[in-house]
Amino acid sequence: MKIVIIGGVAGGATAAARLRRLDEHAEIVILERSGYVSYANCGLPYYAGGVIQSKSALTLQTPDSFRRRFAIDVRVRSEAVAIDPAAHTVTVRELNTGREYAESYDKLILSPGARAVRPPLPGADSGNIHTLRTVEDTLRIREIVETRHPKSAVVVGGGFIGLEMAENLMHAGLHVTLIQHSDHVLPPMDPDVAGEIHSYLRSQGLDLRLNTAVTGFEDLGGPVRVLIGDASVETDLAVLAVGVAPDSGLAKKAGLALGVRGSIAVDEHMRTSDPDIYAVGDAVEVTSLATGQKALVALAGPANRQGRIAADHICGLGSAYSGAQGTSVIKLFEMTAASTGLNEKTARAEGIRYDKAVTYSASHASYYPGARNMAVKTLFDPSDGRILGAQIVGFDGVDKRIDVLAAAIRAGLTARQLTELDLAYAPPYSSAKDPVNMAGYVIENIRAGLVRQHHWDEVAGLPQDGSVTLLDVRTPAEFQAQGPVRGDAVNIPLDDLRGRLSELDPQKPVYVNCYSGLRSYLACRILAQHGFDCSNLSGGWRFWSYAATDRRHDAVPTHPCGAKL
Repeated sequence: MKIVIIGGVAGGATAAARLRRLDEHAEIVILERSGYVSYANCGLPYYAGGVIQSKSALTLQTPDSFRRRFAIDVRVRSEAVAIDPAAHTVTVRELNTGREYAESYDKLILSPGARAVRPPLPGADSGNIHTLRTVEDTLRIREIVETRHPKSAVVVGGGFIGLEMAENLMHAGLHVTLIQHSDHVLPPMDPDVAGEIHSYLRSQGLDLRLNTAVTGFEDLGGPVRVLIGDASVETDLAVLAVGVAPDSGLAKKAGLALGVRGSIAVDEHMRTSDPDIYAVGDAVEVTSLATGQKALVALAGPANRQGRIAADHICGLGSAYSGAQGTSVIKLFEMTAASTGLNEKTARAEGIRYDKAVTYSASHASYYPGARNMAVKTLFDPSDGRILGAQIVGFDGVDKRIDVLAAAIRAGLTARQLTELDLAYAPPYSSAKDPVNMAGYVIENIRAGLVRQHHWDEVAGLPQDGSVTLLDVRTPAEFQAQGPVRGDAVNIPLDDLRGRLSELDPQKPVYVNCYSGLRSYLACRILAQHGFDCSNLSGGWRFWSYAATDRRHDAVPTHPCGAKL
């Protein structure tokens, strides 16, 4: 059997290696139009900024190493320009010579990936407007940094690549402006969770401009002028990172069925509409485990699994791809942001019923030195408590918790089952009640009716005619230093509340807040059992302040109650 694979990197290279492990006698050919067959795509920004020093560290396999270890015929700088499904041939162009020839196949795997989007703006096609998608792209940017010594850079786009490029260019000593069209960076995150990210990035020196549309570029012969409405930013280096689109042109010309946003439609075995042609990676549509709908998930983990599944099916194994939930994580200087499953925007768009809880936990036991805090937002099904999605922003231990929650979503666990997870504990690593357990406890309290909650975006709309009471149960020092959520808030510290209940009108609903939502929950339990109608501010003053105001980031670790550690 002869298998031709178009494209390497994650999906294609994984498929090739798996095919060889399953079939020692198959003839396997990889056609790769770039000069690199298997490389760490996710590491490209770190090389551009100099964090990864060696170019060889980016290449996981070379054509020679593939040949020696797997006996695979790897042809770099070889572009597949046409597929003839009836004749079972691929037309290949050697980019170094221009020669074209036909390559036959019994089975074909498409792994073309995605291409960086260049929006149709004036000047966007200039050679001095860079994108980052291939090793060649990162080599070009690294060379500019090392030889031209630019002082400034503008990055357009606040997704994963844009943020990683911004961080790494700042690491290389550049002053960086990041321009984002929408109101928040990292589209998988909800705007309220992204509020702390914005504050932190600005504290690191990033010139972050949200709700800002780029209208064009002017190439100044090296430097670039980035046009933003009536204003402009002149910069030594400009990078476009506004997203990627499936590179499905070859499949379309071959008559293969397409899916969402021009992606390649495949079945659970990664077969296209032609039974002898498979497709994997960023160019294919998949089923979203969060919504059950078709979607695009351009991540390395799914691409690797899809390559393995395609190889399995070609070799007679019954592997199937069940879908992706889009679990992701990103390093932003010392901060980590991660998400998995549903966010609110997607849930609303798909008509999925959900509720949410925001918790604030230390990365490990707060009495052990070095504890750092994380904000955890968890979406759940109010009918049965099943976990639908999670987003975490913090420093230490974020990746650990998002992985647990990703597994919980995949397994269909409920909030009650989160409380029962037996997770590893020692003071340097966690708390006896892990942040994942705590999310479960809070959700169960909400579902059991032990606490009613309101959210950050509802505070401004609460009546101001004296018909409700805003109660802040932080200490007087906190209340004065941090400020209230609203000017008419009454400050009664939690520890004084039982003795000062007479100061509150039992006929008025009470909206309670503290720093993190913990003390205000305790206050609500006291008030409810004394006949008050009360509601707890989810996430407390801390979450509200990042979501509703543009406050300066405070990196000092604190106990969830707000006390400095």
